[in-house]
Amino acid sequence: MLKNFKQLSLIFLIATLFTACSVKEPIVVPKESDIVELSKKANDNFINQNKATNDYFIKYFKPWDSSKVSYPKIEAMWGQSYKYKKVYLENHKLASAEWFDKQITNSNFDEYNVVPKKAIMLKNANVRVLPTNSPMFYDPTQPGEGFPFDYNQNSLIKINTPIIVSHLSKDKAWAYMESSIVGGWVEINSIAFVDEDFIKEFKNSNYYVSVKEKFPIYDPIFREYVKVATIFPKKNNKYIIAKKDDNQKAKIAYIDLNEDEIEAMPIAYTSENRVKILNQLLDEPYGWGGLLNNRDCSSFTQDFFVPFGKYLHRNSKSQISNGKYLDMSKMDINEKKDFIKKNGVPFSTLVYLKGHIMLYAGIKDNEPLVIHNVWSVRLKDSSGRKYRNIIGKATITTLEPGKDLKDFDEDNNILRKVLGITIL
Repeated sequence: MLKNFKQLSLIFLIATLFTACSVKEPIVVPKESDIVELSKKANDNFINQNKATNDYFIKYFKPWDSSKVSYPKIEAMWGQSYKYKKVYLENHKLASAEWFDKQITNSNFDEYNVVPKKAIMLKNANVRVLPTNSPMFYDPTQPGEGFPFDYNQNSLIKINTPIIVSHLSKDKAWAYMESSIVGGWVEINSIAFVDEDFIKEFKNSNYYVSVKEKFPIYDPIFREYVKVATIFPKKNNKYIIAKKDDNQKAKIAYIDLNEDEIEAMPIAYTSENRVKILNQLLDEPYGWGGLLNNRDCSSFTQDFFVPFGKYLHRNSKSQISNGKYLDMSKMDINEKKDFIKKNGVPFSTLVYLKGHIMLYAGIKDNEPLVIHNVWSVRLKDSSGRKYRNIIGKATITTLEPGKDLKDFDEDNNILRKVLGITIL
């Protein structure tokens, strides 16, 4: 009995210690209801929406107006460089040279752009760096590595997206493709090949955009959970999607959508609509590269603007070229804060630091606020041990999230790392 008591006591002590170590102070964030008041103060005329929307659809359909994938072959093969890094697989074991050789051989780049074909996405799909669903992690024992940071995940691509396919993998399970925003490998069962008749019917200039997040569509059985910023052509009160026949050829299909799920694109850039779209995006779990049908920082900013007709590139660094970039890299923290307050245009400005991008929302209590999908805040305890406070979702914060935490690491202050802003 005494032995059992000692064992139970030891278990209780260990559990108590681990619980104490895992307790994290909550990060104080502004109320999300503040977005309503901030949006009311924003300029409703930041872009010519009709012109922007025309430009958006020129880019959206560019793969169907192209004769081949645009990337030079060596650029398309960039993912093979991971072979020379320490990469861990799903079992947290190091990927061997033989594993990489298998992926590289299967990539079949001897066939790159030999017989390119136009196609369309039949569902939301992961765009992979190498033609495999195996994840690639850096050392998963380190803070900020391991799940969700799968470096084989390039992006998520939405249902109904036009693409052009360069070639198939040797096992014919994957297609190397390019869309208007991203290139990489998608599973073959996620696409169908289009002909000119299909393209003509799909490109009908009557385009609608989803304004609700992750609602189901049926054809007649379940097809997909649709994300905000998904495009649907409309014809005779029905909405167009693609089906495939037994030869993987795309056929036009029609579905019904509810009025609260879809609107003609572009929707008006009003305070009410800004809040409506943000309410769909806020609190969505963080998804590196769109992992698990979620968003990362740059897909958050990208999808916020699509319903309004504004095109943004896919990654954070590229997005700073979508407007007028103002460099802040030589400023100190106080100068940066003052500069953003003076020059930032609420809901029309992107705040950039290496590897991350945020939407500027305006000023509350003399603090500039941003909306972003963010994984974590970096912390450091008194012994120098680095760890993370996980946010893991789209939220509104100051430019210094975590500043009130006991172990806040000033060297990793987001505001300190801000390099510039882009006025769209």
